[in-house]
Amino acid sequence: MMSSLPRRVKSEAKALISEDDELPSFLNSTSESEEEEEEWEPKSKIAKRPRLPKKNEAKTKKVAVPRSAVARKRVKKVAIKEEMDVSLPIAPAEDNRMQLVKPKEEDVGTKRKTLNQKPEVPKKLEINSFQGKNVKSLESDEEPSTSVPVVGNQVKHEKSEEDFAFDEPPFKKIKSTTCPEGKPVKNLGGNKVKEEFEMNWDIVQALSEITNVEPWVCANLIRLFQEENTIPFIARYRKELINNLEADALREVQQTLEELRTVAKKTHTMIQKLKKEGKLSGCLLTALLNCRTLEELDHVSAPYKTGSKGTKAQRAKQLGLEPAALSLLHNPMELNLFSYIRPNTKGLSTIQEVEAGVQHILADIFAKDKDTLDFIRKLCQQRYICIQSALAKVSSKSGNEKDIDKFQLYHEFSCSIKNIQHHQILAINRGENLKILTVKVNIPDGVKNEFCWWCVNERWRPKQFLKPELMRILRNSVEDAYKRLIYPLLCREFRSKLTSDAEKESVMMFGRNLRQLLLTSPVRGRTLMGVDPGYKHGCKLAIISPTSQILHTDVVYLHSGQGFREAEKIKKLLLQYNCSTVVIGNGTACRETEAYFADLIMKKYFAPLDVVYCIVSEAGASIYSVSPEASKEMPDLDPNLRSAVSIARRVQDPLAELVKIEPKHIGVGMYQHDVSQTLLKATLDSVVEECVSFVGVDINICSEILLRHIAGLNANRAKNIIEWREKNGPFINREQLKEVKGLGPKSFQQCAGFIRFNQEYIKTFCSSKKTELGSHALLTKAGSQGKKKSKPTPCASRQPNPLDQTCIHPESYNIAIRFLSFIGGNANDIGKSDMQQKVNAVIQKEGLEGTAKRLNTTVHTLQLIIDGLTQPEGFDIRTDFDKPDFKRSIVCFEDLSVGTVLTGKVENATPFGVFVDIGVGKAGLIPVRNITEAKLSKVKKRRSLGLGPGERVEVKVLNVDIPRLRITLDLIRVL
Repeated sequence: MMSSLPRRVKSEAKALISEDDELPSFLNSTSESEEEEEEWEPKSKIAKRPRLPKKNEAKTKKVAVPRSAVARKRVKKVAIKEEMDVSLPIAPAEDNRMQLVKPKEEDVGTKRKTLNQKPEVPKKLEINSFQGKNVKSLESDEEPSTSVPVVGNQVKHEKSEEDFAFDEPPFKKIKSTTCPEGKPVKNLGGNKVKEEFEMNWDIVQALSEITNVEPWVCANLIRLFQEENTIPFIARYRKELINNLEADALREVQQTLEELRTVAKKTHTMIQKLKKEGKLSGCLLTALLNCRTLEELDHVSAPYKTGSKGTKAQRAKQLGLEPAALSLLHNPMELNLFSYIRPNTKGLSTIQEVEAGVQHILADIFAKDKDTLDFIRKLCQQRYICIQSALAKVSSKSGNEKDIDKFQLYHEFSCSIKNIQHHQILAINRGENLKILTVKVNIPDGVKNEFCWWCVNERWRPKQFLKPELMRILRNSVEDAYKRLIYPLLCREFRSKLTSDAEKESVMMFGRNLRQLLLTSPVRGRTLMGVDPGYKHGCKLAIISPTSQILHTDVVYLHSGQGFREAEKIKKLLLQYNCSTVVIGNGTACRETEAYFADLIMKKYFAPLDVVYCIVSEAGASIYSVSPEASKEMPDLDPNLRSAVSIARRVQDPLAELVKIEPKHIGVGMYQHDVSQTLLKATLDSVVEECVSFVGVDINICSEILLRHIAGLNANRAKNIIEWREKNGPFINREQLKEVKGLGPKSFQQCAGFIRFNQEYIKTFCSSKKTELGSHALLTKAGSQGKKKSKPTPCASRQPNPLDQTCIHPESYNIAIRFLSFIGGNANDIGKSDMQQKVNAVIQKEGLEGTAKRLNTTVHTLQLIIDGLTQPEGFDIRTDFDKPDFKRSIVCFEDLSVGTVLTGKVENATPFGVFVDIGVGKAGLIPVRNITEAKLSKVKKRRSLGLGPGERVEVKVLNVDIPRLRITLDLIRVL
């Protein structure tokens, strides 16, 4: 089957983590001297280390390898930037998954634009991860780096991931782990490993443990991010490399990777600094290289920071007591503490002072010993450790009563650190920052006793018999180490881990809520009236056409006694523009405005029109209305009226409108001001990019703002695309994107699949240009066959390609064309029922896997091609999402009674429950315990058990607390 796989190109590869421009922008901040970075910095002077003929992959499915679980879904799709080591002809495989990759300048040697992408091997490829392999054996195992055609069953078996490499340079392993999906082999031979830049842990392994993602997927992701692939691109077009992970999971891996790199970078900065100051000892170096978190790094390096007066242990060492301490552990028979007494020296004048000094040195040794810390951490995992908060004594005297009441739940609070909820952690932290609460971590005495016993009798048991007075010193040292050094470290670690997990969860939830809001189903084909309610300054009106053009703007004063007169004006406008849908912003005066419209609708005032209204969130509308973007878009409009236009457009096309506003102003999160703002911004921007990319944009009509958020594009490239469009007329096909200034092969690869071309529009444009273009304007599918060879000739690039209206990536066009001829279809029938029938007939007969095998591609790619060919023209993934809730009447807070059943719309989701707008001016809360799997709709594919903004639900009122304006609801079902 895969006999066309001979090109195992041996190549000298790009450094794995190279300069800034190689990292995803998300990671740029930490890209200079990370452990692996330094390791992999391209340097010309080095002796080459030959690399394994990597992953001579299993050619056929039959060659199943023991590690098939790991090996599953491993197909080479990722492009490799290579320097050719051995120039061999590269045989084009049938499924020529070509990839354009930007050669990187900083590398040595001649780089080529490698257009050769490995053909995809169905599943079962093996990852070559040498996690526990020692470097010497690595070197000797390698064969010369020549290109070898892969022979049938040459499968490299994966080494067990469990082995940690603590003392050997692990990054060599990483390099191999990170090119698992059999590509032309990266020969990382040209990189000399600088020893001080290795950490004593393997980044792939660490990433896998923290994120619970299989090591081979982590390895692939490091490589994919390294090659500047965007999350939307990876999630849609590289599924087999990432085991089909969701975009959220990819973001989590990306963020964790950045954190690990930050630790490595800071560790090496610290090592350099200590080296300069001459404070670096062998055991300190090991301790630093073992650090996996910033807390550990802080713990190990704190005593050596300049400006600190040094620890007690350091002061004792300066007095010359270190030999005595080491002798107590290793050679106690010869130790005589009295010989260290110096009557005139402070710290050595009495035997007690000498003992105290020795004790401090021992405590310091114990507290920095990796095994000792591992033991106490493991012990803590087995015991009940709780976090407690109480009302601070100071705050009860002074301070704002209202603030103190807010934290009533936490005045006497205790919870196991295993069970505490994320929102509780954030609340406690906020209370502590406001000096209203005091917080402590409680570790039971049993832990201390068992730890002390273990240290004295196991880990630090003296090599020889210890005199009672020396035994006492040893015991005191262990207790001192625990109380003064280890316990505070554990508390910091627990708090820090809980906080960072809670922050991440809060940010993830913000991202999920934002996604659901952005993907709200657009309301097409209606003329809408947007109303931005207000009292004194009136309600701003804007009427917009089904194509988003502003037809009319006005101001009416509904709440100053002239409501009846204004009703005439509104009726006239609605009739004049035949508009029967009113969109009301949910800000000030929203309820009164809603009551006003509901009243007129009930009286059939607007007859013959059947008017309905909906309430929409106006969060961010006023910020947008005074922004430079808005002034550019609606230069002649007063800013107050712009917000009414924005409110109407939010219903017409929520995604296109909401991307204009900074995501954090959309207001669908929890504790968003308490969490890391950089993490929040990166996550939200990434969610916006994912939504815009997955929905896709029509390149010939979309706005510049929307284009900016497509994967692989940015403000500059979007501007260049718009300028090209204005200068040269509409784009005819995806290939023309390559003519845009600043859009190189990498950007093209990332964005091409998300950019659509409306074929009707292009046909019309082409027929008008027919005279110029001659016979080339005909719609032929041959146009796309010639697509990937070299630069398209000008005439080829002027031909429309029907595949450009689908989600199929240009790199898969030749497979799509083979598939079309296989089923006997025609590219002009894309999206028609005829195409659907032909596809179904073939798939039923051959099966998905059989067809994929026959086309020499993967099931994921084939599925994407089938989706692209069968989805109706103008297909929009948002149609499955929720629409705004249109209504004609209103209920108010006082009308609510326990047991009332209502329908509402989810407004915000938090870890403790979901807020639902039931149309009474105040959202009700469905506590998380009332949301069970049985009540959620089975039809909709859910990412998690939670509900998200925009979903319509049927709820029952459980409790109405009028003084506190709180409504508790029970979920009946999701509509």
